[in-house]
Amino acid sequence: MLKKLPLWVKIFIGMGLGILVGLVAVWTSLEDFTINWIKPWGNIFLKLLKLIAVPLIFVSLVKGISSLSNISKLSRIGMKTIGIYLVTTLIATTVGLGLVNLIKPGDVFPEERQQEYRDRFLEDVSAKQLFADEMQGQSPLRFLEDMIPENIVFAAGDNSKMLQVIFFAILFAISMVLVPADKTVVVRRFFDGLNDIILKIIDLIMRFAPVGVLALMAGLIVDFSGDSELFSALGMYMLTAILGLLMLILIFYPALIRLFTGIKPGSFLRGILPAQLVAFSTSSSAATLPVTLKQVTNEFKVSKTVGNFVLPVGVTINMDGTSCYQAVAAVFIAQVFGMDLTISQQLSIVLLATLASIGSPGVPGGSIVMLIVVLTSVGIPVEGLALILGVDRPIDMLRTVVNITGDSTVASIVAKSEGEIGVEETQEE
Repeated sequence: MLKKLPLWVKIFIGMGLGILVGLVAVWTSLEDFTINWIKPWGNIFLKLLKLIAVPLIFVSLVKGISSLSNISKLSRIGMKTIGIYLVTTLIATTVGLGLVNLIKPGDVFPEERQQEYRDRFLEDVSAKQLFADEMQGQSPLRFLEDMIPENIVFAAGDNSKMLQVIFFAILFAISMVLVPADKTVVVRRFFDGLNDIILKIIDLIMRFAPVGVLALMAGLIVDFSGDSELFSALGMYMLTAILGLLMLILIFYPALIRLFTGIKPGSFLRGILPAQLVAFSTSSSAATLPVTLKQVTNEFKVSKTVGNFVLPVGVTINMDGTSCYQAVAAVFIAQVFGMDLTISQQLSIVLLATLASIGSPGVPGGSIVMLIVVLTSVGIPVEGLALILGVDRPIDMLRTVVNITGDSTVASIVAKSEGEIGVEETQEE
């Protein structure tokens, strides 16, 4: 019976059992047993996610960017598409960052509890603070300088150097595009196979997710002695994330559509609604692609030439919902730990969430792996993931709606700029 349940249901069950186990441990003075025999399974789950982070983002970025070499006749459209996708993702990340700093959901947690949890990870926090102090007074270009790895093997062995891995992946992929296609056939096939293997590894890791969530939540409840403030903070986090995602769907994208294409916001939202419903139910941009393509070409009259290119590329590199969520989640976890992130660290979150979202695969758990990249890069203990894993599914469903709505928006804007919107394609099947 349990085997037939969807993964998100199993994670919910794991979260509920974890809370119950944690509360029972607190009531029966079994805290030591929980910390020594249950919580380690959660730590194993986190380590598995960390294990796959570097290969996942490297292979996903290389595969996504190098695939653009197949559209030589659409190079101009390709540049527009990538440029607009990056801008919208950057704005989505900024929206999430702005909301979480305005609402401050993690501050619902009492100051004494923040200090207690901060003390438990004093070494990690102190190391990051020392790094922030060292950055004071240095060249404003130091940030760009640190993006360039001296040794890619060394960078790949340290999750805090993820931005350097991303830089090398982009450089590698662009070089693949510039090299004649007949000389890179073997490399492309290698990355295709490697990508499939990595996605399968993530699938295997996420099968362990219910147990991992159970163990992490049980340990978290024991750590916080069952405080109700923890759940108040978690509720505020969900509200903040959902508010940010709804702002993108209902305000940001309709405004862009109206400004750059002339399509009325109401018509746009009605036209894309069937695809949004499929996206919400499947949590997969890739699975929703056929419906998205149908709605964009039929309802908004985007040419098939533009739609067939812009939308598949969007499934690969446009993850506005993911980047918005990552900004909210990262700062929320930092707030719960009582960490005051500097402007430099928050700018790093914006950039990393934008770049990491490009490599987020359309599989359950993909965005969580990417979030680890963001957390480790700015010195936020990944143990805080235990707070949000159990409630990730409903937010993930809404994130996918944001992603496909963004894809449709960009496709319409690109088509308008090329004069290929509202044009009858009588010669196409």
